[in-house]
Amino acid sequence: MRAVRFAEPGGPEVLRLDEVPAPVMGPEELLVRVEAAGVNRADLLQRLGRYPPPVGIRPDIPGLEFAGRVEQVGALVRDWVPGDRVMGLVGGAAYAEYVVVRFDHVMPVPAPWSGATAAGVPEAFLTAHDALEQTGLARGERVLIHAVGSSVGLALLALARARGATVVGTSRSRWKLERAAALGLELALHIAEPFRAGPEIAGSVDVVCDLVGGSYFPGNLEAAAPRGRVIVIGLTGGRSAAIDLGAVLSKRLTIIGTALRSRSDEEKAALVRSASEQVVPEFARDAIVPVIDRAFPMAEAADAHRYVEENRNFGSVVLTWDG
Repeated sequence: MRAVRFAEPGGPEVLRLDEVPAPVMGPEELLVRVEAAGVNRADLLQRLGRYPPPVGIRPDIPGLEFAGRVEQVGALVRDWVPGDRVMGLVGGAAYAEYVVVRFDHVMPVPAPWSGATAAGVPEAFLTAHDALEQTGLARGERVLIHAVGSSVGLALLALARARGATVVGTSRSRWKLERAAALGLELALHIAEPFRAGPEIAGSVDVVCDLVGGSYFPGNLEAAAPRGRVIVIGLTGGRSAAIDLGAVLSKRLTIIGTALRSRSDEEKAALVRSASEQVVPEFARDAIVPVIDRAFPMAEAADAHRYVEENRNFGSVVLTWDG
């Protein structure tokens, strides 16, 4: 089969379309012919040699999310049949014509959707759904989303609005904030690093969804309301931060860290089941619409990585196979 791989870590130019052996399906797995795969920051880090996949996953083929059609089902699988269209998560190697995936790590693709639309959904919306579940975001609360124009940021915006929350978003790009405002962002904050909470939000945010980390973290504590929850989802701004423990104590704050890739199969299955029950029906009735910025042919994976590295995307970027 064809796949996009790299022989050694490096810049986008190391990505090549190559022939590799097809994956072997287990009894609780599906063999899926991939229509499209999402491009995520984790893929860029893996290409650079900074984010290795879990044990047993090919380290030279990136890709955490995909959409496609089931070709074969394992002997113990009862929930899916060949021909079903699915979207889901894998530990890696989704930039390929075929993937194998656990039967309980996929969701149905809404009937009208293209593979390109579906491929940009699993990582962003599962991450966002999980974050809001962990923080218990409730109707009428105020949520702050850093990097609101990213794929996860926009998923958080859509899901938070669906829960009846008021949404504040930050970005270093004014044009991204303008586009997010058209999608329902109530307060747009154009910021430069380090982030600090101004009078518009200081002490008033019930939930902070931090996709940046690093120098943003002290400002998160400033923004948080008493009994606020801060969830760290990404570390594009760095792994280290100064923490005012006095603010944590006096405000009685909860600080949560989260990641999907390192979870057990059972934990991932529970999350997929929850999203299938609560989020997929909203997709099916167009109550929530994913934002797909751009689709690149799989052969142009290097260009797609450059596009994401340069922060030119608003929403998800995907790679598609040419039929």
